[in-house]
Amino acid sequence: MYSETHSGITSKQLRVTTVFKQEEKCPECGPNQVTYRIPALIYINENQTYIAFAEKRKTPNDTDADVLVMRRGMWNDGQVEWDNNHEVVYLACLPNHRSMNPCPVYEKKNKILFLFFITVPVGVSEQAQIKENKNQARICYVTSKDTGITWSHITDLTTDVVGYKVKDWATFAVGPGHGIQTQSGRLIIPAYAYHCHPTHKPTPYAFALYSDDHGSSWHVGEHMSDESCECEMAEIIDHEGKHHLYCNARSRSGHRVEALSKSIGQVFDNPSSAPKLSETGYGCQGSVLSFAPDNISENTWLVYCHPTNPNQRRSLGIYLNKTPWDASGWEELKMILHHGPSGYSDLAQCGDGGYFACLMECGERREDEEVVLVIFKLSDVIQAKLNKFE
Repeated sequence: MYSETHSGITSKQLRVTTVFKQEEKCPECGPNQVTYRIPALIYINENQTYIAFAEKRKTPNDTDADVLVMRRGMWNDGQVEWDNNHEVVYLACLPNHRSMNPCPVYEKKNKILFLFFITVPVGVSEQAQIKENKNQARICYVTSKDTGITWSHITDLTTDVVGYKVKDWATFAVGPGHGIQTQSGRLIIPAYAYHCHPTHKPTPYAFALYSDDHGSSWHVGEHMSDESCECEMAEIIDHEGKHHLYCNARSRSGHRVEALSKSIGQVFDNPSSAPKLSETGYGCQGSVLSFAPDNISENTWLVYCHPTNPNQRRSLGIYLNKTPWDASGWEELKMILHHGPSGYSDLAQCGDGGYFACLMECGERREDEEVVLVIFKLSDVIQAKLNKFE
């Protein structure tokens, strides 16, 4: 299933583990009814713990999403040793609602893991909300002080944080994928909302939800000025030592949309299209992560993953940007993690920083057959050179 990549990195060199896999619900219901989608991944360095999240769905359809599930794993000498079974995050629920779009972030000072998500009434689709210009989504979170062993009761932020803004939104969501904590301590949750318009269909715009008091209170930043949808964000440090928040968002324009925020999420500068980062068909979620390449330079690099086939969700690839403050900094496609059907994904850095992990949807016939974790080295990405594109 995991074929040799164009860069020459073989499946034996890539560490691949199935984390969630489609299940047969019952013979009468048809095959593969229970599906796991929308992966999110976080690594907690203090105890070398990985936590993988996903939506558990009654069928592959968005409207049949049900609950959020998680699985814990320990980082050990270049690989992750997972618990035997996944667990349902039962407290991340509202009555008669389905829970969707897991978005974890870890607050390092108080050692609290936040799991953000949205809840939507059972049977209500995103498209129905957009068609009716009537939001029914709610933004919520649960927290854990023991890296996911136990969870708090649910907190609903919709009224107090989103407030009056929601009347102008057809619907909204967080992530999906990880949030971040900046060096200053600000917590960032990536999000997007479909804004209502009197003359045309609602249009999505990305924005940041942020907290400066370790998650006690949250604020909604200004949305991007150009169309932008599902997104992830990363803190970057430029060649002058200045900090920016970078946003990489899904788009219907044929390429990814990216923007920088000097105010670290309160306002984003003019977005631009990323010509080297093609979108896929009607678009797909992608993941971006910033990291320090060594212990000498203060500059940060970006690594990004997304399906690379321009027509359908296939061939999830890795891109590298060594000068992320420069709009042309993205290098050509570096390596392919999976050549077949592949969809949503989430990146995390591992251990001492020399490894990365990608939690991704993939399969042989469809991208929703399973969610796997792929471990690869930074040195593999730097040295990779594609001989040809698929």
